[in-house]
Amino acid sequence: MSNGKNLLWDLPTRVFHWGLVCIIPLSWWSAEEDNYDLHQWLGYTVLVLVVFRILWGVVGSRHSRFADFLVGPTRVRAYLLGAEPSTPGHNPLGGWSVVVMLIFILLQATSGLFNADDVLYSGPLHYWASTGFRDAMGVVHNNAFNALMLLVLIHIIAVVRYQRRGEKLLQAMIRGKADGKEGQGAIAPLWLALVLVVLLALTLWWILAQAPQPVFMW
Repeated sequence: MSNGKNLLWDLPTRVFHWGLVCIIPLSWWSAEEDNYDLHQWLGYTVLVLVVFRILWGVVGSRHSRFADFLVGPTRVRAYLLGAEPSTPGHNPLGGWSVVVMLIFILLQATSGLFNADDVLYSGPLHYWASTGFRDAMGVVHNNAFNALMLLVLIHIIAVVRYQRRGEKLLQAMIRGKADGKEGQGAIAPLWLALVLVVLLALTLWWILAQAPQPVFMW
């Protein structure tokens, strides 16, 4: 394991990334197999991870912060034209792709809280919403997944392309850094990430505990 010196991606960022790599296909599989208990817990995990990543984009290590890799349209255009200098972390286009992917993953996980198949499964917040809202969340849950799969495919193609050009993206995301991919700022303390995850998990548990249960008419 890399020490903290010159790390490009800190441990929480890497755990988040590879956690989603594992959880997203497992979530798809669990839904296909009607294993809704597992699907539900995976959804909770995704929610905690994504909200954590958003917060980590504000208070985390330098290269994990949105301020480090989100730039305006002028710089994105310059990058596409080859006039933007390379940076250690996400390039201008890749930075915005991270945000778009986070949005769709958050939509997918949040909409699942209200979704139901009307037979075997009802999301934990299903009975907290109106029929119209629940129907809308069902549409979002299906369509957001399709859009997310397209984004994942584009992401994989881009990573393969950059790897073939000699940029060691995978190595940096596994070890924290690689040749040509080293950080330039201090690493945020690991305890801060742990505190955020625990607080987010407890907050989600509290919200779910307030959810109304179905009312059966006898």
